[in-house]
Amino acid sequence: MLRHFERGEEFVRVGEVARYIGYIQSGTVKYVAYSDDGTEHVVGMEFNDEFVSDFPFSFSGEKARVSIVAVTPCDIYCFPVREIADRMKTDDVLRSIVHRSIEAVFSTVYDRYMDLYCKTPRERYEDLVMRHPNLFTLFSLKDIASFLNITPTHLSRLRKQ
Repeated sequence: MLRHFERGEEFVRVGEVARYIGYIQSGTVKYVAYSDDGTEHVVGMEFNDEFVSDFPFSFSGEKARVSIVAVTPCDIYCFPVREIADRMKTDDVLRSIVHRSIEAVFSTVYDRYMDLYCKTPRERYEDLVMRHPNLFTLFSLKDIASFLNITPTHLSRLRKQ
């Protein structure tokens, strides 16, 4: 089913089991983790024509470790996790697709982890802007800085250079 999410509305809430895997028809979302003191950390961003989910944890019924929040108004196709999980029991092709998706998620997360150690903030910033040139029209400076694991002041300096 196609659902509409207003800016600030949660697709997934931290501490709850995600019920859907989504495909973003239009809009952008951010994945948010919280420190013990409640500080928000943007740990992921998704755009038009991308999937959004608490993957693979929703399949095992685990509680979400992040919230997934609409940054702009979004239209998201929602696919019930339980239906997909049930179908995977008898559908080898779907099971293979999910398996490849898990590998892709791991690869993305691992690359980001390595970038935090091996690339400078400037290199991470340039890579992000190259992949998403309209980034600053979609996300706040605070969210982008959080995603890059730098301060908003540092991000402003990088943008000026």
